[in-house]
Amino acid sequence: MRARHVRAMEDWDGQGGPVIFLAGGISNCADWQSVAVGLIEDTFPILDPGRDIVLLNPRRASYTDAPGEAERQIRWEYRHLRKASAILFWFPSETLCPITLYELGAWAMTDKPLFVGADPAYARRLDVVEQLHLVRPEIRVQDTLHETLQVAAWWRREMTGA
Repeated sequence: MRARHVRAMEDWDGQGGPVIFLAGGISNCADWQSVAVGLIEDTFPILDPGRDIVLLNPRRASYTDAPGEAERQIRWEYRHLRKASAILFWFPSETLCPITLYELGAWAMTDKPLFVGADPAYARRLDVVEQLHLVRPEIRVQDTLHETLQVAAWWRREMTGA
């Protein structure tokens, strides 16, 4: 399996699949998205051989505060969240991730596959666990990024039969 890594502001053409959007903190926290991409590329071929996967990453290689850039970022995320087959949410301990909380609330009200993890030290972990349980009780909030990725690998195997 190969992972195609699509970073913001690159437009994804819809080719390939399945498609996972990496939702979570992108400012004031470590670059967990690169860690996730590396784990998928290193580990998933062993766990889940077969068809390629597309990873939509909202963290840009470089970001500027130029006029209009925040709006472009928001629009990119809006479009690509809708294009994704599934969304992986990661809540790191370093920041509250208010936009990620908003996105989780919005997407939890749909039937789109969601994989959710929150660092045990994440300040709003209880909120994520309890609110998600009320709306989507079938989703268990994972404790580590690696566990969250393993749930995504299981979904991919089920989806593709690989």
